[in-house]
Amino acid sequence: MSTISYDAAGAALDAKNQHVPTLVQEKIASKIFAKDATLWGQDAESESAKRLGWVEAPTISAALVPEILALRSEFAAEGVNHFVLCGMGGSSLAPEVMTATAGVALTVLDSTDPEQVQAAIRDRLQSTAIVVSSKSGSTLETDSQRRIFEQEFTKAGIDAKSRVVVVTDPGSPLDETSRAAGYRKVFNADPNVGGRYSALTAFGLVPSGLAGVDIQAFLDEAEEAAQALRQDSADNVGLALGAALGGTSPLRDKIVIVDNGSGIVGFADWAEQLIAESTGKSGTGLLPVVADASSPELTSGAGDVLVAHLVASDSELTLTGNEVAIAGGLPTQMMVWEFATAVAGRLLGINPFDQPDVEAAKAAARGLLDAQPEPVAANFVDGAIEVRGGDWLGESSTVAQALEATLGQLDANGYLSVQAYLDRIAYPQLSEVRNTLAATTGRPVTFGWGPRFLHSTGQFHKGGPAIGVFVQITAESTEDLAIPERPFTFGELISAQAAGDAQVLADHGRPVLRLHLRDRAAGVQQLLDIVAALDSSK
Repeated sequence: MSTISYDAAGAALDAKNQHVPTLVQEKIASKIFAKDATLWGQDAESESAKRLGWVEAPTISAALVPEILALRSEFAAEGVNHFVLCGMGGSSLAPEVMTATAGVALTVLDSTDPEQVQAAIRDRLQSTAIVVSSKSGSTLETDSQRRIFEQEFTKAGIDAKSRVVVVTDPGSPLDETSRAAGYRKVFNADPNVGGRYSALTAFGLVPSGLAGVDIQAFLDEAEEAAQALRQDSADNVGLALGAALGGTSPLRDKIVIVDNGSGIVGFADWAEQLIAESTGKSGTGLLPVVADASSPELTSGAGDVLVAHLVASDSELTLTGNEVAIAGGLPTQMMVWEFATAVAGRLLGINPFDQPDVEAAKAAARGLLDAQPEPVAANFVDGAIEVRGGDWLGESSTVAQALEATLGQLDANGYLSVQAYLDRIAYPQLSEVRNTLAATTGRPVTFGWGPRFLHSTGQFHKGGPAIGVFVQITAESTEDLAIPERPFTFGELISAQAAGDAQVLADHGRPVLRLHLRDRAAGVQQLLDIVAALDSSK
């Protein structure tokens, strides 16, 4: 058992003292585990009624373990030991943190960038199997990835059907077509669990188990955590964290998550979707900020920031500001944060199980793919970077000036979101701009890789408070890649996704600076140099 412990200071401690006694008195913990759909109001009841299966996932999912392990053994006997996960959002974020924390290899393909896709299909194809994960069964990115892998398997003389494993909801379009196609294995997930709560269902367990995670031990620990969380007790860690997330007054709605020796790898990237997509709607919500030990947000003292530390069970971290510290293994943390997010939704007065604004960017992208309009002319070109933006750019004629003008749109309680639509494996250094821009602006900054963030924080950006300012980075590809039996390429798809999201954000009145790199390597370096110079000129 991974011990759960919790500590809080400042506004988080005040929120615990204010809200936990009432939550205990109203038996909120036991009602959540009894799947009481009335807890989030009448308008949310129909959705909540079919989205509470996560509370019993550790128990129900145990039946999957023998099937997953048997399939892994079959693949091993055939020399197949490299697994590629084709999935987006909730279908990819949990397996990524699960395998990284366990120290086992899993290639996560959660992109439509043609160069990232090319790299995946060229990597150990003879010993590769793919896991195609889509709850709806109609995810465009996942379908495109499946198509290209099937083509490449066939070209290499491999029986493609023997290398495709599918995870989807029962009765979905993907479920029906996969069974008809005779793919190696089709796993059905619990349809009563939303994507971002699906870590302990087939979506998290199948790719992680095939890759080598001890998924039975994972479920056992999660079940022990669930037993603790269901207690209507003042010592319930999930109630305390839920109060800190959704019950500070005034609301500290920027949740800065930082690892402090927990041993978990990449947890904040998973929690980012859980929190942002669950709470960012109806003009309110919580913005998770993925931070590191040197991030400026940790010490900014901003009145809208709450810092959440992930710590080891023997940690002696002293909290001095508006902070919380949570200890527990990965399965424990996943259960705690899922539960706490549901509690926070009740305190915020929103439905934590829907995502009303996610479809808008998808529809815009599909419209652009169908219409194939001419590209919007750039405002100007500076070096390797084309610049596009709105009236706020004024007389800007350089990237530096455009960035300064865009940052000038930040309100005192606003945030900056940097969204990079290019290969995150090849250009990880681009994410370094996050800390630098946070230091420059004095405001929280998020960094998301496109298009995967569209299935994650995208809901908050459109449905949450209208306080975001956006920098979108796109890039030319040296080599595009056709999508089999589709009238568009991967390059055209990711371009449409970026343009569609920018369009929807602009329609919501959000300022969006679009930076297009004509040359990837040169453009990335130019941008890094410009951002560094902005910070040094403060």
